[in-house]
Amino acid sequence: MGQTIVIFGASGDLTSRKLIPALFNLYCKERLPDGTRIVGVSRSEMTSQAWRDKLQGTTAQFSENGFDESKWSLFSQLVEYFPGDVNLSETFTRLDAFLSQLEGGALTGRMFYLAMAPQTYQTIVEQLGRAGMAKQSDAASWRRIVLEKPFGTDRASAIALNAFIHQWFDETQIYRIDHYLGKETVANIMVLRFANTIFEPIWNRNHIDNVQITAAEETIIGRRAGYYEKSGVLRDMFQNHLLQLLILTAMEAPSRFDPDTVRDEKVKVLRAIRPMTMQTAATDSLRSQYRTYRDEPDVDPRSQTATFGIVKFYLENWRWQGVPFYLRSGKAMSCRTTQIVIQFKKPPHFIFDSQKNVNPEANKLVLQIQPAEGIKLYFQTKTPDAGMAMRQTSLDFNFQSGLSATIPDSYQRLLLDVIQGDASLFARADEVELAWSVIDPIQQAWDSGVPPLSFYESGMWGPEQAFDWMEQQEGRQWFDVCPVFRK
Repeated sequence: MGQTIVIFGASGDLTSRKLIPALFNLYCKERLPDGTRIVGVSRSEMTSQAWRDKLQGTTAQFSENGFDESKWSLFSQLVEYFPGDVNLSETFTRLDAFLSQLEGGALTGRMFYLAMAPQTYQTIVEQLGRAGMAKQSDAASWRRIVLEKPFGTDRASAIALNAFIHQWFDETQIYRIDHYLGKETVANIMVLRFANTIFEPIWNRNHIDNVQITAAEETIIGRRAGYYEKSGVLRDMFQNHLLQLLILTAMEAPSRFDPDTVRDEKVKVLRAIRPMTMQTAATDSLRSQYRTYRDEPDVDPRSQTATFGIVKFYLENWRWQGVPFYLRSGKAMSCRTTQIVIQFKKPPHFIFDSQKNVNPEANKLVLQIQPAEGIKLYFQTKTPDAGMAMRQTSLDFNFQSGLSATIPDSYQRLLLDVIQGDASLFARADEVELAWSVIDPIQQAWDSGVPPLSFYESGMWGPEQAFDWMEQQEGRQWFDVCPVFRK
């Protein structure tokens, strides 16, 4: 059975930097099913060969394991270009006829990847629907649509967008993609927890003191300021990436690994998050902006947009009652890292000489999502030839160690999942709406000036207030090793 991958936004960066290199790497690994075709759609007038030539350079630049020209020569023959304006219905009539001719009348699945701005989603969805291109007659002729984030800007817009898309596509046909969920370490969170018995007995409020989830970026906003002014750090990072990491850390074991069962458990976590109010937002969140942000092009000189934020969440269920989840993200920080820190409680009674062991650190399990995927466990051991003095040491596992090839880009995993019809790592409609319901009250508080906006210098770990907040209010400290593993 063949399948056709239709990419709307063929001339965009996402297509050239991520999608085509990912598909090419899958082809080189012989993981693309036989009969796969790739069709790019964009307004630019261009021949298929001209698009192939353009993609050859970017694919060579962004391919993970070098670039094999002989394999590209074969792969490029699967690639076609179709010029057309997505605002015109006749574009889709012509596209359907073009795809049917390309497929030769065979029963073929079609993936529609919307690699375009979210403002175009409704237009493309409606045009596909009116052209009859959303209908699937049987399992061999499946139709699936992939949408990039952001999916809405708040709960109301997400509900409206879901309702609109459901006019033309069934929920089982919709794949809302978050590239974080395709990363090897993110997928490994479930394996770490549910394929090993050593962690489950201690993965709860009885043994864990707090959980810290951090996504730090070195880069400034730069040319993204037009988008970022409307988004800010909550919509850009918390609603999707950070909440997804919280969910995978906190969820219960599904009874089986299938899309609906996994996503049912994810939704339960969102339902368990204690709602934020204006009053709690003042004490349980912090917002800040790097000092030169207002100098960026297209930024309001009086902008109140947060480029750094902290939010403390509690889950109201038996496993996590009373355990704070600290989510933190920022731009223009000292380094790039995304990590989850499971901070365990200290021993209830300390029997060793306190003069030799001043306030020993508690055990920590650190899962680094990027830049180099790995896991490190910190624990206490005896210092040799020093009586009963102790030191902190660690055991670590680096995903890259022992691998002859680099870790694949997350888009490879996710694109293959769409082709195979596995939606486990894609957000369901109710999950998206619930995630916005968690974030909306915080965003509303921030928009009203609660808590006050602070400022921080570029190249730091955020504002000084973040450390004061953690130490004085919470009685804890941030884990700021950055990064734990290096590429």
